[in-house]
Amino acid sequence: MYSAPAAEVDRFLAQARAELRRLWPVEAWAAVGRGAKIVDTRPEHQRRAAGEIPGAIVIERNHLEWRLDPTCDSRIPEADSRHIQWIVICAEGYSSSLAAAALRELGLDNATDVIGGVDAWVAAGLPTIHPSQPTAPRGPGE
Repeated sequence: MYSAPAAEVDRFLAQARAELRRLWPVEAWAAVGRGAKIVDTRPEHQRRAAGEIPGAIVIERNHLEWRLDPTCDSRIPEADSRHIQWIVICAEGYSSSLAAAALRELGLDNATDVIGGVDAWVAAGLPTIHPSQPTAPRGPGE
């Protein structure tokens, strides 16, 4: 029986995840209650379709490191410490793992992501909202 070799991106993802203590959606929601911050990196069309997580900070993936690095002039006000627990969420939990690993490389050692992403969040019956206008991504200093 032939087994295809794993794609390089699969190895890359596994390596990134090996450094994370990933959270199930219910664990992530409980962590928010203790002060963690959820960062939603999904594009607008995905947030329109599946809804938004109440209180999540929306940051486009291509700006994430600049907005959360406490030493960067382009950071958001909440990014005032390396000790914040940033919980990155995407649609299915793939790009969020890579994003959380990148944040850890910046020294944000408490960064992690949500297993299964928003799809798993919704399946777990956790709260979502459907605003008439999607939340705008955060910019520097916002």
